[in-house]
Amino acid sequence: MLSLFLALMRREWRLAVRRPGDVLIPLVFFLVVCSLFPLGVGADAALLSKMAPGVLWVSALLATMLSLSRLFEQDEQDGALEQVLFSHLPLSLWVLGKVLAHTLLTGVPLLLLAPILGLQFSLPTSSLGVLMLSLALGLPVLTLLGAIGAALVLGLRSAGVLLALLILPFYVPVLVFGAGAVQAVQAGLGAQAHLSVLAAFLLLALFFAPPATAAALRLALE
Repeated sequence: MLSLFLALMRREWRLAVRRPGDVLIPLVFFLVVCSLFPLGVGADAALLSKMAPGVLWVSALLATMLSLSRLFEQDEQDGALEQVLFSHLPLSLWVLGKVLAHTLLTGVPLLLLAPILGLQFSLPTSSLGVLMLSLALGLPVLTLLGAIGAALVLGLRSAGVLLALLILPFYVPVLVFGAGAVQAVQAGLGAQAHLSVLAAFLLLALFFAPPATAAALRLALE
């Protein structure tokens, strides 16, 4: 089973190499949106620093959503999803592999780019560290929740719009606690409470999201 899981990761990597746009578009979107805010607001360091947590987190959230509608699309078109359904590999484990591959290919570049963009907003070093930690906990949650929505809209027209309508309400708590962790540090308070809640979200999403996504995929193929 471990070898099958590793084979899935290699397949996702090869697909990403063949379709670099799926990885580059969210990254470019994140870069452009975060870079436009300082140009539009002005050079007031205090204002930019205050806006930074919300702007960076909302931009990362939207960038993550850009590629979620196509998370299972290729597998459904080439028959790979049906093969998994009839194989001995648990569909939940396959979903977890897809989510992990998406996080590594999309979330990690966003995570590495975030502190660089944070410097544009005059964020101090302590806030940059908390920003990266909150994103490291929050981005996998966004992908796990988004996988459920992507499975529900698989094969439907306007899947991207429907996906946004389905999952954006569930993204709000992650956004609130993710940006709140950075804001707490800026206010001189500890971010442990916010980060603990994000860690709890991650554990719950790891436990519930793969089976829910697997059930939604089975319904989509019936």
